[in-house]
Amino acid sequence: MTMPDLEHALDALAGRVSSLREARIAYPGDLAPILDATLAELDTAAELLAEAREALRKAPKRANGKKDGAQRELKLLRQVFRAFPVPVIVLDGGGVVRRINPETSRVLGSPDGYLVGRSFPLLVDVSRRAAFRSHLTSVLQTGQPAAFETRLAHQGRTHVVQLALTRLTMPGEPQQMVAAVALPTEVQLPEPGARRPEQSDGELLLAAARRQDLLAKIGALLLDEEALLRPVALHRATRLLAAEWADWVIADLVRDGVPRRSVVLAPKDHPLGDLLRQVESAEPAGSQIVTQVLERRSGVVLEMVDDETLLGFCADGPVLTVMGAGSLVSVPIGRGDGVLTLVRAHDKQPYALADLAVMQEVGLQVGLAVRAQTSFQSRSRAADALSASVAPRNLPDVPGYEAAAVYHPGSSPGSSVGAEFYDVFPLADGWGFALGGAAGKGEEAASVSAMVRGGLRVLSVWETDPDLVMRKVNEALVAQGSGMFVMAVAGFVQGRRILLSSAGHHPAALLQPDGRVRFAAGGGVPLGISAEAETCAETLTVAPGETLMLYSEGLVSSRNERGETYGEERLADVLSRCAGQSPSTVVKAVEADRHAFSGGQVWDEIVVFALRGI
Repeated sequence: MTMPDLEHALDALAGRVSSLREARIAYPGDLAPILDATLAELDTAAELLAEAREALRKAPKRANGKKDGAQRELKLLRQVFRAFPVPVIVLDGGGVVRRINPETSRVLGSPDGYLVGRSFPLLVDVSRRAAFRSHLTSVLQTGQPAAFETRLAHQGRTHVVQLALTRLTMPGEPQQMVAAVALPTEVQLPEPGARRPEQSDGELLLAAARRQDLLAKIGALLLDEEALLRPVALHRATRLLAAEWADWVIADLVRDGVPRRSVVLAPKDHPLGDLLRQVESAEPAGSQIVTQVLERRSGVVLEMVDDETLLGFCADGPVLTVMGAGSLVSVPIGRGDGVLTLVRAHDKQPYALADLAVMQEVGLQVGLAVRAQTSFQSRSRAADALSASVAPRNLPDVPGYEAAAVYHPGSSPGSSVGAEFYDVFPLADGWGFALGGAAGKGEEAASVSAMVRGGLRVLSVWETDPDLVMRKVNEALVAQGSGMFVMAVAGFVQGRRILLSSAGHHPAALLQPDGRVRFAAGGGVPLGISAEAETCAETLTVAPGETLMLYSEGLVSSRNERGETYGEERLADVLSRCAGQSPSTVVKAVEADRHAFSGGQVWDEIVVFALRGI
């Protein structure tokens, strides 16, 4: 075939292909004859390529590099390849793309030359990939052409195509090639020369706005108080990403120096229960991309997944293969705390560099939130431990008495850990109790209060006088050099007698059966101020029906909206109305009155302890 004949044949083929496209659009319900004609045209295209190849192979060569007829024919063939009206792809024996014509780029929506050097089977739908590889191998081994239907997906576009494969033997090439000619049968192709959507200025602005919106949503989710109180930050972020940005979302967190799979979210429109479990059970330590991101502390974006083994393996093979992955982006969580991986299918718009930038910011925010939550939980557990060390979970039964107490933590800054304490504990010949608090807020004050509470409890084992115990605790507190002081009161119950020792604490109140209220002496100097303790000791008798009540500074110093303090006078008035009632009723009545007085505000910690003779 001469060059003019070849040019004429190509023009005629282009005209017939155009007519077939128009027929497919005009008669969508009668595709069978159109499909038969399409296959015939594919055969024609394959024959033209084969004849052109043979003409090129037989063309004589001339020395000195002159532009002879063979060179002109080569130039013409290149032009024919570029102007061919259907997608043509030249593959090597491994299925790697070596050449594509402009029509291929237009149909698949990729930049010119983008697919060169990439594995063509990755463009084939996962369910049909094995069949494609078999056809490719058969064509290479037998030299017989093959034509079959398959589905290609790339850059958010999906095409059902008739694909014709023909073996090529190229002069000077060490291995055989395969020419693949594809004719879409179910997808409306974009008009020649039409701009790709991602190149539109409006689409670019919209994409940028979506990325900013994502960052705003992530920030709002992670700054919520619940994200600190409960371990929800990672799950919230991954759910948002799965809903708007990915088909698959995987989060691997580093624990004990090893990445552990923490979250896997799969597409919701497929029954992927078994597949989801396989991805969850896959070891992230065996994933090349997870290892790379952790080592380099930087993200990776793959607009097209070339190596399906990058995310490791599961029971059904490479994880990315069973996912049907087309593109992915993988970024660090925080500063080496883990890896966040997003995967999109072949038929979705692939990730770009701009997506990598926004996902790296998302990963940083998620990492900060996870660390903040971990730190908060750690401090919360410490606070719970300190709180447990300054207040008993339950009050024991004291023979001859009923006991009750209420405790409310303060809401002032730094009061997340309580510094007030109360306790009831057994003695060698009776029972003891104590109440007090360090002057201060936070963990240091709570630890000092816990030390004083423990000291009072331990030393009471060997002493029969609470005043001696109080003095020894004072010596220990001064020796510690904490610089903090503690107001405290301790009592030993010996039958109906109660021995009291006060170190700067408010006086106990004794409610009698007739409603009269008498206050003990109280007073003294708080513990920890001077090596020589100045305490106030006294003995009270609590008869049946009488109630001894101790209370913290937070109760009597509570203020109302006018700035007035609750005070001991109002406390006595409330107690007088509770004559003859149980200790639990008395402490609840006091708390209810204080609540009404201060409008429900609890600024400082409040402890109320009552002991009633029975």
